[in-house]
Amino acid sequence: QVQVVESGGGSVQPGGSLKLSCAVSRRTISFYVMGWYRQAPGNQRELVAHINSDNSTNYPAKSVRGRFTISRDDAKNTVNLQMTDLKPEDSAVYWCNFVRSPVPWGQGTQVTVSS
Repeated sequence: QVQVVESGGGSVQPGGSLKLSCAVSRRTISFYVMGWYRQAPGNQRELVAHINSDNSTNYPAKSVRGRFTISRDDAKNTVNLQMTDLKPEDSAVYWCNFVRSPVPWGQGTQVTVSS
C-alpha cells in the first residue's frame, strides 16, 4: 500500500527554523495535490499548506503565511515544508498526505518550539 514517511522534526527555540520532508512510496505524487497537516494536543488536525501539481501553493492556516513554504520534488517523490520564525504555537505533530485522495496516515514528525 502507499506509504508516507515524515521526517525533520525536532525541538527549536522561538524564531528558529526547521525543514520537514515527506517521502512517498508506491504512488507517484506528480498528479496530486499534496498537503502538510498538523495537530497540537487538544486541537483537531488542520491543513497547514498544500501544493498543487502545477506548484501553486495555498496556506489555509493563516498563522503560517509568510513563515512556512511548501515545495515538492516530483522526481524524488517528496514534499517539503520549510518553517521559519517558529513560534510556540507551531508545536504539533506534522504529517503530509494527499489532500483529495488521502492514504493511511504516517507516524508524523514532532515539532516542539520552546525556550
